[in-house]
This record gives sequence, C-alpha cells and structure tokens, in this order.
Amino acid sequence: MRPAVVVLHSAALPLARRAAALVGGEVHGARGRADEAEVLFEAAGDHLRRLFRDGRPLVAVMAAGAVIRILAPLLTDKGAEPPVLALAEDGSAAVPLLGGHHGANDLARRLAEGLGGQAAVTTAGDLRFGVALDAPPAGYTLENPGDAKRVMAELVAGAEAWIEGEAPWLQTSRIPVADDGRVTLAVTEEAREAGPLELLYRPRTMVLGIGAERGAPPEEAVALAERILQQAGVSPLSLACVASIDLKADEPAVHAVAERFGVPARFFDAATLERERPRLLNPSEIVFRETGCHGVSEGAALAAVGPQGALIVSKQKSARATAALARAPQPIGPETVGQARGRLFVVGIGPGGAPWRSPAVSAMVEQSTDLVGYSLYLDLLGPLAEGRTRHDFDLGAEELRVRHAMELAGTGRDVALVCSGDAGIYAMATLVFELLDRGDVSKAARRIAVEVSPGISALQAAAAKAGAPLGHDFCTISLSDLLTPWEDIQRRVRAAAEGDFVIAFYNPVSKRRRTQLVFARDVLLQHRPADTPVVLATNLGRVGESVRIVTLAALDVDEVDMLTVVLVGSTNTRRLVTAEGRAFAYTPRGYAAKPGTGIQS
Repeated sequence: MRPAVVVLHSAALPLARRAAALVGGEVHGARGRADEAEVLFEAAGDHLRRLFRDGRPLVAVMAAGAVIRILAPLLTDKGAEPPVLALAEDGSAAVPLLGGHHGANDLARRLAEGLGGQAAVTTAGDLRFGVALDAPPAGYTLENPGDAKRVMAELVAGAEAWIEGEAPWLQTSRIPVADDGRVTLAVTEEAREAGPLELLYRPRTMVLGIGAERGAPPEEAVALAERILQQAGVSPLSLACVASIDLKADEPAVHAVAERFGVPARFFDAATLERERPRLLNPSEIVFRETGCHGVSEGAALAAVGPQGALIVSKQKSARATAALARAPQPIGPETVGQARGRLFVVGIGPGGAPWRSPAVSAMVEQSTDLVGYSLYLDLLGPLAEGRTRHDFDLGAEELRVRHAMELAGTGRDVALVCSGDAGIYAMATLVFELLDRGDVSKAARRIAVEVSPGISALQAAAAKAGAPLGHDFCTISLSDLLTPWEDIQRRVRAAAEGDFVIAFYNPVSKRRRTQLVFARDVLLQHRPADTPVVLATNLGRVGESVRIVTLAALDVDEVDMLTVVLVGSTNTRRLVTAEGRAFAYTPRGYAAKPGTGIQS
C-alpha cells in the first residue's frame, strides 16, 4: 500500500510532496488548512487511526509525541503494525516509531537520504548486528518469531551464535559466531521444532507442482499436497509457490493448495513444461495428448526451480489430482518464475473526486500494474495512476477497451478497468461478463480472475447533492438508442410514468440526439403535475459542478448536455427551500401516515 504522508498545514506541503515522491506515497492534508493535498481529512486523530487500522504505512509530518498519543489505544499486536514514522517539519529527522522491521526503518533511511536529514533508527538488531533477526529478507521466513526477542536479548548481552545452514545475510552480519554458541540460528527446510534459544529460518526453496482434472475437489488436492510435504519431511514455510500448467490457471483445486500454504500460484505454458521432459521421472503419453506436455506436476515443479533444481518427491496421485515436489539451490522469488493468474479489477471511481472514491476501489487501483479506460476517467485518478501503465481509449470504444483489458489480464497482469460512477450501472462490468459468456475472447482471457467493486453512481451523487429525491421507489432509464431500440425506450418511459416512479435519466442528450428527452418530458407531463421537481446535475464531483432544481414543465433540453444526469420526481416529490435560501428536493416515504413513528426521547 502507498504510504500516506500526513500534514496539518500548508507550510508543510512542499516537504510532504518531496517525501511522498521519495517513498511512492500520497499526501494527506487537513481540510481548510492544507487543501492542496491529494486526500483531505477533517480530524487528524481519526484519520491517523483509520489509516493505521487499514494497515497503511504512515509518515506523519508532526511531533513524534503527538503521533504516539493518537495511536496508543490501537497498539496491541507488534506483528501486525504497519510502518509509522514521524518526520520533522524541516526534514532533519525521520523517526521510525512503529513497524521498524516491517519497513519503517527502510522508509526512514530513504527519507533521510533524499531530504538530507538523519534516520533515527533505534532497534537493537539493526544498530548492533546490521540485521533484524525477527524480519529476515525476502526469500526467508522465521518460523518462531515469538522467540526472537529472547534470542536477541541473549546476543545483546554477549552470547555467541552457532549458524546452521547457508544464508548470506547471516554470514555477512556482525553477529558473533562460535561452534559452541549459546544460541542457534538455523536455516533449514527440515520439518522440526525449534530447540531452546534457537531461531528457525525457512528458505523458500520448494515448489509444489500440481495437476488436476477439471473440477477436481479442492480438498482432495490439498490433502495430497500435505501428504507429499509430510513424506518429504519439509516445512510448509519453505514453499515458494505452487506451480501448474496455464490451462489450470482458473482451476479452484490449484488455487486452494496455494491458499492453504499462503503462497502464490504460478503457471507455465505447455511448451515450457515439455522442455522438462528429459528430467521427468513419470512421463505420460496420455497427459501429452491432453495438454501438449508429458508431465504437469513434475514438469511445473522442475520449471519453477530451474535447471539447477531437482525433484525430491516424484509424481504422486489421488483420484483426480497429481502433485510433485522440487527443490531449488537458492530461495525463489515467485515473481521471477512462471506467470500469475491475471486479475481484472472492474472499478467504479464515482463522480471522479477522491473523497467519493471507495477505499476498496483505491486499493484495487494500487494493486494494478495497468489501467485501462477512457482518458478522462484515468485523469480523474490523479496521483493514484502514477507508476502504472496507462492504456487510454476514446469515448465510444467500449468493446475495444474491455477486450484490451481482458486480454492484458490474460498475460498475467493485474489490470484495473476504470469506469466512472458504478462499474455495473451502464458501464463496463456487464460487457466483461457478456464477453466471457459468449466465449468471445482468447482462452487466456477466459481464465482470468474478475473482481467488481462498486462506486457512487451518478444518480446517487445527484440525489445527494439535491437532497433526497430517491427516498421512495425509483428507476433508471438510458435515453440513448445506440444500444437499445427507441421503441423499447419509449415503452419503458411510459411504464415508469404510469408507475409513478422517480426516474433517473442517463444519456439524456447528445450532439445529434435532442428529441428523446423532449418525448420523455411530454409523456411524464401526462401523468404528474407541471411543478414536479426535476434535478439537473452536471460535472458532479468535478470542476464546473452544477446542480439545479427546475420544474417538469420548465425542463429545457438546451440546458442539458452529455454530462448531465436528469432526476424527475414522482407525484410525491417535494421542493423545499431552507431559511438560508437553499433549494432541496425530497420524496417522502410515507412515515407521516404511519402510527408509532414519532420521535421518542
């Protein structure tokens, strides 16, 4: 997650922007005092605590004591703390307060180097031994982190260590070493418990190759994988990834095994697996006829561990799955082998402004490698789009845009298909599933994972700005006849008018379409009063925002453009003008006629 660089006033904004650029962060500022920030908040304490609970790295340009007092009530689990730093307003000191071994120390060093200040790192391991024993580098996992504090205390008190196994980061540290060391630092894949004053480090050198019939029970594949690890006497924490053929990128059984052990799943094409045939212990002509390679589980495991790796458990079978285990000579970075299952995030960014964009949508965009969308929508993401490859499309190229996003995800990328409003309301989510249903994309694109996240729709934004016109039954109708026959639109307008729904009209006009909204107005005037409130909302959440309330009889098509949402009230919708002169529209739900709904103290 991108670090949040938090400031309380505008004088600190230049430093905050420099800090954010150094750590790939986002500037959060107090509303009314730092309004040029990317994200605004009302109360600093509430905002910091919310970010902390979300696991967001924090760089607070404020006094360390203030940050400590704000976050103190939330400090319960050291292992789950995100990095938290206090940054002096002149950039002279970056102080890691929490999560030193979860990235705070590294962030402090990067800030100090870039700002010309000092990193006030205080963790004993970093200072004395040049290594954090409870936070090993990538490729290694500490099995018993609860014992790290006791072991570190012994070393700080002068004890020597015996290092078992190979790990360059331990051999090059300043830890005192002796053959009869009081503490043990073991680097091993062997499945065993830690001894007294021993830390067990698991190198991620193992790969489980998995093959499965289509629809194989996930629990069967998981049981087979567990049996193989037990047979090999290997700790599950030494697994780097689960591997299979790309035909199984969407197979639940394969992903169930990966989820069971908390590792990623990686996939290879048949040609890559076939190149492993000379090393297979159990080649199969049947498998070759079905997949184009002579072995899936053994081949995938071997492909992942590389030419210097080897099988340590050959192919084992269950009723509908196969598995094999291979070992690499050095820890494996899963991102360097095979291909991940591509993910397509179909996101609705709301009207456009960050305050109306959901945290879930922002998180999906942050996880993405690529952004696909209409250029205006991508521009509205602002700094959130930085560091990601943009794929811009013109308005109107909807199917081309969606196909591109799906095919890009089919190559193993994490792609955000960006829509305004809500992705499932007159937007791209429906076209994604239509293409999948038709099978009208490549096989790779049909195997991607699709996640849809909602956004604030135009009708919700317009209603909120205008008051509460959607307080009772309502419907939406698009007046565009590009995709829907005009006869169907006419029928729906008449039915909604007769049903006395509040109606949200999308796509009310275009440069060539000027008569549809006139037709709708005239039909509605046959069923509801001339003074029925109509909300005209344009550029919601963006520069040039305009929200007006007119009457149905006075609705003028020339006052409406392509960026306008039109909300027409029902016969019950009312217009209210407050004492300060603000006009609102609302639709009563009928509480006044219901007994027992009065306010009670």
